[in-house]
Amino acid sequence: MARQRLSLLTPLALLGLLVGLADLGHGSAGEDEDYYMQELLTREQYNKVQVLEKPVASIPDRHEHPNQNPAKKVPKGKADSSRQMDKATADAKSAKTPNKKAEKNKKSALKTPNSISEGGQYSSMKEECPPMGLETLKIDDFQLHASTTKRYGLGAHRGRLNIQAGLYEDDLYDGAWCAGRDDPLQWFEVDARRLTKFTGVITQGRSSLWSSDWVTSYKVMVSNDSHTWVTLKNGTEDLIFRANREKEIPVRNIFPAPVVARYIRVNPRSWFNSGSICMRVEILGCPMPDPNNYYHRRNEVITTDDLDFRHHGYKEMRQLMKVVNEMCPNITRIYNIGKSHSGLKLYAIEISDNPGEHEVGEPEFRYTAGSHGNEVLGRELLLLLMQFMCLEYLSGNQRIRHLVEETRIHLLPSVNPDGYEKAFEVGSELSGWSLGRWSNDGIDIHHNFPDLNSILWEAEAKKWIPRKMFNHHVPIPEWYQSKNASVAVETRALIAWMEKMPFALGGNLQGGELVVTFPYDKTRSQGVTREQTPTPDDHVFRWLAFSYASTHRLMTDANRRVCHTEDFAKEDGTINGASWHTAAGSMNDFSYLHTNCFELSMYVGCDKFPHESELPEEWENNRESLLVFMEQVHRGIKGVVRDLQGRGIPNAIISVEGISHDIRTAADGDYWRLLNPGEYRITARAEGYSLSSKKCEVGYEMGATRCDFTIGRTNLSRIKEIMEKFNKQPIRLPIRQPQARRSRERRLGT
Repeated sequence: MARQRLSLLTPLALLGLLVGLADLGHGSAGEDEDYYMQELLTREQYNKVQVLEKPVASIPDRHEHPNQNPAKKVPKGKADSSRQMDKATADAKSAKTPNKKAEKNKKSALKTPNSISEGGQYSSMKEECPPMGLETLKIDDFQLHASTTKRYGLGAHRGRLNIQAGLYEDDLYDGAWCAGRDDPLQWFEVDARRLTKFTGVITQGRSSLWSSDWVTSYKVMVSNDSHTWVTLKNGTEDLIFRANREKEIPVRNIFPAPVVARYIRVNPRSWFNSGSICMRVEILGCPMPDPNNYYHRRNEVITTDDLDFRHHGYKEMRQLMKVVNEMCPNITRIYNIGKSHSGLKLYAIEISDNPGEHEVGEPEFRYTAGSHGNEVLGRELLLLLMQFMCLEYLSGNQRIRHLVEETRIHLLPSVNPDGYEKAFEVGSELSGWSLGRWSNDGIDIHHNFPDLNSILWEAEAKKWIPRKMFNHHVPIPEWYQSKNASVAVETRALIAWMEKMPFALGGNLQGGELVVTFPYDKTRSQGVTREQTPTPDDHVFRWLAFSYASTHRLMTDANRRVCHTEDFAKEDGTINGASWHTAAGSMNDFSYLHTNCFELSMYVGCDKFPHESELPEEWENNRESLLVFMEQVHRGIKGVVRDLQGRGIPNAIISVEGISHDIRTAADGDYWRLLNPGEYRITARAEGYSLSSKKCEVGYEMGATRCDFTIGRTNLSRIKEIMEKFNKQPIRLPIRQPQARRSRERRLGT
């Protein structure tokens, strides 16, 4: 409808410009005014802007050959990330950092690497803008058009870089745009809705388990009115861009010179001979200056936090953590939990008012990220979080100060640094969906933990609980601990860390979706791929998941577009892991069954490896959620179990009536039990001690209810203790000896 209106208004608008009515374009655009009309009325103004930017090639409605002089570079992906930090100081960089770095880099000539992911073969100077946002969903479905479509599930709205298909074909969520006919007249179009400087295109084939479809070459055309199109040329000949050789690895083509237009089309010229015309696309482009704010973005997010918004390689990450530690030495400590397969240390930072020591009664919390090395957003969010907490603590933010003083926080930003380096090397737009996901020895770290679910469920079926086995702290099977087991060194390091620290709550940051998942992650029914499989603490897990999702800017937005195939917003942005897809040996299930820690997974963005320019907005999307979830460690009950002499009893069992999952006290006898508001009967018991029960009430206000226990030794345990102390054994008399003596006396007549 908007396009029809545009075609009708074009002659009128041009006529108005010719008779001197261009001043109409200088008024402010109202909320309800048509953006397309505004562009037509202000075309003269944009032409003036283009004159100022002489190096930029402009393609108006008439056929003009683009200039070959490039403008300054706007960095992207690995080109951004490979730069080292300017200073190892406490001054964090603001969200304008990418622009400053672009100015710094314009002194040097741009060279496009000749790799499998580079389609072009041009020797001219090139410039590159960031992605426009097909993958991140900044470009909405109404901005995507196509010549023909095979069916709805393969429509233009599915032609987004890295979009994933459903498990089955012919559903509503297929993995590409596929043309209705296989001929050179097909095209995929993006409407930028404003004049934009286009600098390149990235393409993929179709995401499918069953089909092999990709485009091997294409042309690019641009337009300002969607009617008159100009094909990019190399001299007098149309440019033919070399595209994909398989369906998953992205291929980037940078234009010999940038072009300015509103619409851009990709016109496939050849494709895999055993497949069809199918594409996933990302467009590289920079919006042209908008001095009158005609194209204001109503939902644009701008951060005010002065942080280092860029991607950090391994050395840069370590340096940044060192900077944070130097800024806040009294509340931070850097340590490592082990090494990766290639020998990189797994660094963590502790944030606490007494770093390095566990304080009795203070709960311990952890965030981990990067178990899948290509899911980079979580890693950068944790690096931003440690900067933010340090700066806010120094500035006197009472919320942050209370969190630091009452909680021992551990942040482990990169569980799989080896995988990250692989993805980081090729950059944010070329790493695809899976490069760097696994460890160096090909293991998915997040699902590499022992399957304790099957052990527990088998014991429950055989009614071994609680006589032969506990319903918590399920032991790790011997085979898993052997040297020949297929266990990553990173996983072993995580397990040792989880056993050493008395964590009460944890979250692992993932990427590629917008949802929070909670245990169990494995279905109880064998052979079933999706099934609701709740834990005994399902009500607590649902609250914890909702606390993160509901405070995220997008997760619970019912109007947002689905990332791939699942509409999690209908479930308030949360889902039981097993009802999404079954996965044995997950970190979440292991943490719940082997330790006291309640662990959830936060999928923090549709784009696993967003461009550097997206980090400020992603930080704003997740900042409040990261803080709110940490605060949930103070919900429920806490206390200390002591003996009659006031000494803490380690390894005492804390049971909640009606919930068949217990926890244990830490080395000092203190414990933390996450519970929703309500009244509970709590029982504390330990080997050799009598049990004790009491009612404890959990309120709605933040802060755990104190619920201490003092228990005494049983008579039997005291006797054993005395006997062991004096190295004596109790005299065991036959039970029926007195009765036998009286019977013998009667027979003798005495």
